[in-house]
Amino acid sequence: MPPPSKTFGFMRGNILVLSISGALGMFTRGMAFPYLPLFILFLGGQPAEIGIIYALSPLGGLLVFPIAGYLADHTSRAKLIAYTDYFTSAVILLYVFAQSWHWIALARLIQGFAVLKNPASSAIIADSLPPENRGSGMATMMTFSGTLAIFAPYVAGLLLEHYGVDIGTRILYAAMAVAYALGATINLLFIKETTEPTTEDIRISRLSQAFKKSYIDIPDTLRQFPRTLKALAVIIILGFVANGIASPFWVVYAKDIIGLSSAQWGLVLLIESALGNIVRIPAGFLTDRYGRTRFIFASLLLCGAFIPLFVFANTLAYVIAIRCAITIASTFSSPACGALLADIIPRDIRGRVMAAIGRGSVRIGAASGGTGGPGVGFLTIIPLALASLAGGYLYEWHTTSPWTLVLIVTAIALVLTALFVRDPKQAEV
Repeated sequence: MPPPSKTFGFMRGNILVLSISGALGMFTRGMAFPYLPLFILFLGGQPAEIGIIYALSPLGGLLVFPIAGYLADHTSRAKLIAYTDYFTSAVILLYVFAQSWHWIALARLIQGFAVLKNPASSAIIADSLPPENRGSGMATMMTFSGTLAIFAPYVAGLLLEHYGVDIGTRILYAAMAVAYALGATINLLFIKETTEPTTEDIRISRLSQAFKKSYIDIPDTLRQFPRTLKALAVIIILGFVANGIASPFWVVYAKDIIGLSSAQWGLVLLIESALGNIVRIPAGFLTDRYGRTRFIFASLLLCGAFIPLFVFANTLAYVIAIRCAITIASTFSSPACGALLADIIPRDIRGRVMAAIGRGSVRIGAASGGTGGPGVGFLTIIPLALASLAGGYLYEWHTTSPWTLVLIVTAIALVLTALFVRDPKQAEV
């Protein structure tokens, strides 16, 4: 076995910088995101409004993602990442001062434009990791960034128990605004470019052309994808659809139907986060050693088996057991899927392809109160928005129906994996 210094030798430079700044964001998101649906309900929203708000969140990406892919391949990726996080920090203040659920809807819509940084950060990560370490590297990054965040939901739950949903949630989002501004400064100062930005001016006419070309060329681009990439793109989209349907309602169901308190739900998320961090690095190394596809298949199979059991839970212990099983299963999918994407996409077009289909870091069964982030591409946005919208109405119709639909979507993804997804014989550098 190689010494730790060699095993984790990739944890330096850009990977370390993005892990540190990511840790700030993950901690504050881990506190605020799981409880946002409760804040929406406090501000006068209903389950249908929760679905509407989460459906609005990705729509900004329809305008921004094609431009983001172009900028990621033609301008400074470090500045793109940093300036987008400064923008996000300012938008988060809408949550702090929200007077009704409409403020939250506006904030979620505007935040959708923050996907501008995602292709740039995805491309930098892929460029900065050698092919043989991509699975373990991505898993280690997530573990490093998520270690502090293990305690975030429980701390937030205690905070909400003490201050109430209203004041407590506003405090959480104020902390998030500060964290994003600090993380942006770290990225701006320390990220090193992995490609030389082109010397050509980035003009509005070129951005407009990139926008038009991105959408006009979608059919041709998809036809050029190898079979595995086509299937993987669909599987990633289905994963986000599954999360869009159910993710905001885990906490609502746990509190209203099962009867858990905010602190108890925070304890559930603390335990599953700790377990995920323990499993994640070994999962990454296993995907590097034994291949990506088999772990994607196993993850989908187990998630499809465990997720529907949540609707039968009636005690805290039962909920913890189910969420831990889902966490173990889904923890393998993110590094395996992300590494497989990096393996099959050439370096010179990674920014544009990842703008279309995302980074691949989707975890079916996420209970953080939402879904999105760098895993989302513009091909994902419409299905994700429709799924989020449908989730709210489904929950109002029957509280268990979102998890039934997640089972169906996961089964389809499982079949596609078995039929069409294969590891490449030679990974792209």
